Amino acid sequence: MVLLIDSILTAQKNCKDVVSVSEVNDPRRLIGLDSLGIGHSQYCFVNVFINAVKSSAVIFNKYYFVLTGTQIMQDILDNIAATMSARTDRGEVASYIPQLACVDPNQFGITVALPDGRIFSAGCANELFSIQSISKVFTLTLALGKLGDAVWKRVGREPSGDPFNSIVQLEHESGKPRNPFINAGAITIVDTIMMGHQPKETLAEILQFVRFIANDDSIGIDENVARSELSTGDRNASLAHFMASFGHFQNPVDQVLGTYFHHCSISMSCQQLAKAGLFLVSDGTNASTGERVVSEQRARRINSLMLMCGHYDGSGEFAFRVGLPGKSGVGGGILAIAPSKASIAVWSPGLDKIGNSKLGTEALEMLAKQTGWSVFGQ
Repeated sequence: MVLLIDSILTAQKNCKDVVSVSEVNDPRRLIGLDSLGIGHSQYCFVNVFINAVKSSAVIFNKYYFVLTGTQIMQDILDNIAATMSARTDRGEVASYIPQLACVDPNQFGITVALPDGRIFSAGCANELFSIQSISKVFTLTLALGKLGDAVWKRVGREPSGDPFNSIVQLEHESGKPRNPFINAGAITIVDTIMMGHQPKETLAEILQFVRFIANDDSIGIDENVARSELSTGDRNASLAHFMASFGHFQNPVDQVLGTYFHHCSISMSCQQLAKAGLFLVSDGTNASTGERVVSEQRARRINSLMLMCGHYDGSGEFAFRVGLPGKSGVGGGILAIAPSKASIAVWSPGLDKIGNSKLGTEALEMLAKQTGWSVFGQ
């Protein structure tokens, strides 16, 4: 620790930035070494601190999280938003759902939510969008709460390697979906949580849960998107009927599909979505509200599934580039989790060829590089 203090103060002295809080116009750019538990009363500029410790990945990652309370995190997000705004290749919106085809692709938003309740945003972070398949994280959480490990008798835990709406593996594996995040798996999860209840009751339960974890009662379902999905959902209907032919469903197929289409039509902003993911950051507890959502072990398992399966046949590429558990949706949103550090929501409607947000992925790659938050190290 003595070497660390010497390194910081030497860097401070060399750039002639030895100052006190009262001598600087913007105190958000200062960090007190005593506030980091280093045991020294000297203040220094944030950029000086980072330059002094960045050669040590262990020290950098330990203290960088504390620094996110300063202006530096906002600067990072502003820079990412500006970079994305300048991009000309923004991908293509999901045209196979008519209501999503109407969304302006020239939008980008990002929010980072910290366990202590602080929120950082840039771009269109308050704009509502259809979270689509990101909702599968929340329905899986509900199913695990109801059935525990019995859920895995209905769906697997392996990457599919196929498009999200593929029927190929179902035929080879007797109607059991490979994981809960592909469409067939998520439809099966809906069947497990319905338990004989009507779609309205199940949807009310799902919506209540999402509002609870986001601490926001204004979250709702976009009925226009739901109707649009119902009118174009033939592929999903074929998946459901195919699985039902193996005797796997416990509820009427049409009711399961209606519930599925509606929960995919939940509308949220980046800020709401990032807050909803906080329970996966802090071992199952939403640290900003103090509420226990799932057990520590279950939170780890959900994160692992997000890392392996959250981007369908693009999950490996996302892990390679970003290195965080994440779940995408064809509405252009991505929820990413930096365990013990932050919940991140990003939205840009244009999709890549696989069906994941093109600029959202690029933005998360930039964020992971600048923060060192990848689960695989800096």
